[in-house]
Amino acid sequence: MHKDFPVIKTNEFVLRQFTGSDVNYVFEGLSHPKIIKYYGVSYPSLAATQAQMKWFKSLEENKTGIWWAMCDIANKTCYGAIGLSNLSNLHKKAEIGFWLLPAYWGKGMMLEAINLVCNYGFEQMKLHRIEAMVESENKNCKNLMDKLNFKYEETMHDCEIKNGSFISLEIYARLRNKAEYTGRY
Repeated sequence: MHKDFPVIKTNEFVLRQFTGSDVNYVFEGLSHPKIIKYYGVSYPSLAATQAQMKWFKSLEENKTGIWWAMCDIANKTCYGAIGLSNLSNLHKKAEIGFWLLPAYWGKGMMLEAINLVCNYGFEQMKLHRIEAMVESENKNCKNLMDKLNFKYEETMHDCEIKNGSFISLEIYARLRNKAEYTGRY
């Protein structure tokens, strides 16, 4: 673990750096049918999940993003993951991604975590734009984007293949000064 990794704490949870011992809960999340239904990454085994752990580390090393493990304050229970990837310093933007174990859905945790990560991106990383790519069928995530002042911009129709079928992705964005951004309607 890097001692300069930004840890973000609230009264309910902590966002901290991933460690090798997190592989079990990452596998639990990225193999769970309710999570991977609308998530772009999944793993069939604990051994295969090591690729995700290497990806988290490579983001930090290559300075192309940052991901946090989302855990309880005592750091005994992990809830999910959240982060910024596809970082472009030139264009001052990144893409947000996240997942939460179903047992913690509906508690407002991800709403708070996304706001914290966006604030970190805007204030500490000096980003101007944070994007989210949402599968068109993912109504819960689209509702969350609306609550978080992410604005729908457009739909990329049949732009990826998932489980042998084309899927469409909707682009949402939040700008540093959200008050001046109305999105594209």
